[in-house]
Amino acid sequence: MIILGLVLLIIGLVAGINILWTIGVILLVIGAVLWILGAVGHAVGGRRHYW
Repeated sequence: MIILGLVLLIIGLVAGINILWTIGVILLVIGAVLWILGAVGHAVGGRRHYW
């Protein structure tokens, strides 16, 4: 999710499409939050680990 957010952020910035930039930022933030929750040991989505 973080990688998808970065890709959309870059495409939106280069192409000048604001909605892609906004979606990219949102996905980046959600991905970072899920990554932090998983790193501290909290179950994310009902699972303790994702492979």
